[in-house]
Amino acid sequence: MSSALPPDRPPGRPEYRVRRARPGWLGPGAQTVVDLRERERPAGADGPPDRHRRRRRPPRLRPLRLLRWIGIALVTWMALSLVLFLVSAQLRQDRVDAATKDALTSAGLPIVSATTVLILGSDQRPRGTREPGAQTSGPSRSDSIQLLRAGGGHSAKLAIPRDTVVNIPGHGLNKINAAYAIGGTALAVRTVREYLGIEIDHVIVVDFTRFPRLIDAMGGIDYTGGCVVSRINGGFRNGGYTLRLKAGTTHIDGRQALALSRTRENLCNPRENDLTRARRQQKVVAGIRSRVLSPVGFLHWPMIAWRAPAAITSDMGAAGLSGLLATIATSGSAPVRVLRPTGAVTLPDGGAGLTVAPAARQRQVQRFLKG
Repeated sequence: MSSALPPDRPPGRPEYRVRRARPGWLGPGAQTVVDLRERERPAGADGPPDRHRRRRRPPRLRPLRLLRWIGIALVTWMALSLVLFLVSAQLRQDRVDAATKDALTSAGLPIVSATTVLILGSDQRPRGTREPGAQTSGPSRSDSIQLLRAGGGHSAKLAIPRDTVVNIPGHGLNKINAAYAIGGTALAVRTVREYLGIEIDHVIVVDFTRFPRLIDAMGGIDYTGGCVVSRINGGFRNGGYTLRLKAGTTHIDGRQALALSRTRENLCNPRENDLTRARRQQKVVAGIRSRVLSPVGFLHWPMIAWRAPAAITSDMGAAGLSGLLATIATSGSAPVRVLRPTGAVTLPDGGAGLTVAPAARQRQVQRFLKG
């Protein structure tokens, strides 16, 4: 019996069958030969584009990573400012005499308990000035007197007009700003303490000669008020400084801010008095605070932190001043109340002074202590 090849198959070639898979038969994710060849196709080769190949995207900075780096930069900037402040304050810590420390009441950190701080400013002027009422020889009088109470949930400010007549211990009746000229910081603390009947925990004396550098370090401040024209130290014609500010908001530098705080006679409004001057000083302080807390001021924090302790003299060291600033920042800025006079009196030397009735004084003190 003989076998024969099928007539349609060429001799010598093996028998095979072609089978085609049905769609989906290989299962999900399976790749065919065509798919594998397409993946091996070099870039730029002719033919249809590979729809299955994933293109590499350029690396990009994720939002969370960007926020993290921004946070690190902000914390580093604040830490640098804090270190500069602590170093500057520590270098100037021991500038208060023993008599002043004895007149103060020891208290805890401001951030823990309520603390009363006496803030004094000096009105010393250069010799030869022709400014009316300026102090040119001997110890300077305190140009501004303000009490600050902060900590323990309290925040209050009380300003005492410098022409208020009080009893200066050991020296009789006189204007309250004379206490600083007679006996320095220690006598000023004792005078305010006995006049108001409250304990004073700490004292800060502002050096007006370094005041402009601090304001310039923060890039100036914004002041909003009426027209001011004044001649400081006799004005330009006498080697002094002439200040001219238009009504409204003006950006002023350190020298202008100092002149504004010192202005006694405003040529724009001769009817202004010492209370008006105190309000202008309060606006300058408010402008400093707003500038420090602004985004522009944040960029100047290291320089501000270094300059601030140099402009003041205080019994508080670096830790105390830092705690006070932290308390003020967290409790907010309370409005300044002024111990308003209720009468006037003529002093033995012929000068005029202001008086405050005991009942009115006591009411203001109670409001101050309650915060």
